[in-house]
Order: sequence, then structure tokens, then C-alpha cells
Amino acid sequence: MRFMMIVKATSDSEAGVMPSPELLEAMLRYNEELAKAGILLAADGLQSSSSGIRISYPEPGGKPKVIDGPFTETKEIIAGYTLIEVKSREEAVEWAMRMPDPHGNGQGEIELRQVFEPEELSPHAGIQKQIRLQFKL
Repeated sequence: MRFMMIVKATSDSEAGVMPSPELLEAMLRYNEELAKAGILLAADGLQSSSSGIRISYPEPGGKPKVIDGPFTETKEIIAGYTLIEVKSREEAVEWAMRMPDPHGNGQGEIELRQVFEPEELSPHAGIQKQIRLQFKL
């Protein structure tokens, strides 16, 4: 089972405030633990939404609309993510609970979401499997 730990943005992360060296070191140690356990698939911080782009589809079958950041609702913005592969939902929660406060100031919030597996997307499971193999996901 794959799970994504989605780190929510704060006003500091949106302002481009970098984490302290101590927090960066704690996150590095945490990611090393995930890697040693053999469950880490990916982990990255994201730049603020001021450099982001949203593409929306306001009308069915219509032309996509491009919107440049920054975006207003900080609580809805993703500041980073960690993708893990574990045996159970409980194990995912255990690992998520071990993550250091992602912003180091008591404002951290992580959303844990399970990733669909190809067999769950039937009848398109074959297509999804091909995409995962092609892109080594």
C-alpha cells in the first residue's frame, strides 16, 4: 500500500522562509529512517505557490485555464510530500506520527492519503500498470 504524507503550507513557507538547520537535520534523519526501513519512495519540499501554476477546467470539454500563483488559501497549499510503501494503514499512521513538525513552530499539519493501486482502478488497471512500469512509479 502506498501512502502520501502531504505537508500543508504555512504563512512562513509561503513567504519563502526556509526551515532551520536543526529542522532540516531532523527531516534528513527521518527520511534516512524511512529509507533504511525500505519504505521511502520519494520525499520533497516544494517552492512557495508564488512560483506555482494552476490549470483548471472550468467548462466540460472546454479549454483549460492557466492561473499563476501565489494562491490565497494557505491551508489548502502543499508545501511538501513524502511517499511511502507500507503493509497497512496503521503502519502508515505510525510513520507519519514520527515525522518531525514539518515547519518547526507548532504550525505543522500533515494529511495522510492512500494512493490508488492499479487493480483498484479496474477496468483501467492494465493502462495504469503500463504507466507505472513506463515511468517506473
